[in-house]
Amino acid sequence: MPFGYYFDPTYILVIIGAVICLIASARVKLTFRKYNRVRSMSGMTGAQAAERILNSAGIYDVRIEHVSGELTDHYDPRNKVLRLSDSTYSSASVAAVGVAAHECGHAIQHQKDYAPLSIRSAIVPVANLGSTLAWPLIIIGMFFSSQTGMLLINVGILCFSLAVLFQIVTLPVEFNASRRAIHMLGDTGILGAEELRSTRKVLGAAALTYVAGAAAAILQLVRLLLLSDSKSRN
Repeated sequence: MPFGYYFDPTYILVIIGAVICLIASARVKLTFRKYNRVRSMSGMTGAQAAERILNSAGIYDVRIEHVSGELTDHYDPRNKVLRLSDSTYSSASVAAVGVAAHECGHAIQHQKDYAPLSIRSAIVPVANLGSTLAWPLIIIGMFFSSQTGMLLINVGILCFSLAVLFQIVTLPVEFNASRRAIHMLGDTGILGAEELRSTRKVLGAAALTYVAGAAAAILQLVRLLLLSDSKSRN
């Protein structure tokens, strides 16, 4: 019987990963909404704060654009565009300013050729390919009892490992961007000491979502390895 079709004890790993991600996601949303109601003393919006931070870092070739959605903020290194969401672009809250500063941290990493960011950018194509191919290969391999089936499953697991690697490499990139954000917000005087403490809580909660994502991916990989070993013995 192909593994994965019926309940088995390894499902607990998937459940644990899902719960961790749900908790992290709920926490970042609650924290952001709490401090999104606290207006910064400078009155600067996320977009204005981002522009000042970039200019202070000597970066003048990065465009700041508005993108729809909530917490969909991101930095596009290929086009040198910093995109701020509805909840960040025009908001003058300490949460919005902190998120905008975090994305500026990625732009600064790009400018300085920060090694983990370069590594993450380099593995994006293979990680995307691995994520796309992993499950089809594993599922097809389930229907074979021969060495061909095990080969397909193992190749699928290898592909999934590339996606897990991307999650792990993302962690230092995100933590470093947050540290840069806090540093720049203090140096430029955009936020005061008390406001920085609030912003640090927002960015800390956001960082936990990346930790949760990496943990869930690792647990899923462990499950696949256990099931592969079980099928091999059978």
